[in-house]
Amino acid sequence: MKRIGLYGGTFDPIHCAHLRLAAALRDELQLDEVRLVPAGQPYHRDHGPHASARQRLDMVRLAIKGEPGLIADDREVRRQKNAYTVDTLQELRTELGPDAELWCLIGGDSLARLPSWHHWQDIFTLANLAVALRPGFDPAHLEPAIRAEWQTRQVFDFSNRTPSGTIRALTLAPVDVSATRIRARLAAGEDAGGLVPAAVLDYIRQQQLYRNTLA
Repeated sequence: MKRIGLYGGTFDPIHCAHLRLAAALRDELQLDEVRLVPAGQPYHRDHGPHASARQRLDMVRLAIKGEPGLIADDREVRRQKNAYTVDTLQELRTELGPDAELWCLIGGDSLARLPSWHHWQDIFTLANLAVALRPGFDPAHLEPAIRAEWQTRQVFDFSNRTPSGTIRALTLAPVDVSATRIRARLAAGEDAGGLVPAAVLDYIRQQQLYRNTLA
């Protein structure tokens, strides 16, 4: 039975914390592969990405080159409509079949906002949720509907692996890296080495990205 992870994001640009989280998802959940999916048209953001969908996909491909089990998935870039997670999971479930173990990675902040997602309750019929938690996360602060899902679906080991329907927490030490900070450094002409893979940084320079934004 295949074990697949889905890691969606804007990746504007992809950076070392993204890669660390993808590797943790792969290793901790013992997955065959993790598919990094750049959002084509993120519907939940106040403004669009600074780099184009194609450029962000190129950067993901450069960042994961040579990384075992990490794959760039272009389905949302090709999709000419809003990028809903439930639609992507449905596509993957159709491709993989009902028995494949499918995991969707989200952050603790996204877990708290889950009721605002398009058809959010259907996600549990399609996949398991892996939730990357920051120190200090308190499930008591979740909305009642999400808190109930957290309490009833959470698993702590692999004694009963299932294709979908469970929630598992991933607790990682925080890394002080964000795409916003990186874009600001690049716009100010500062060095972003060590924050972004070298191949991605070269691509950013070649494409002259993030020169005119400080957000």
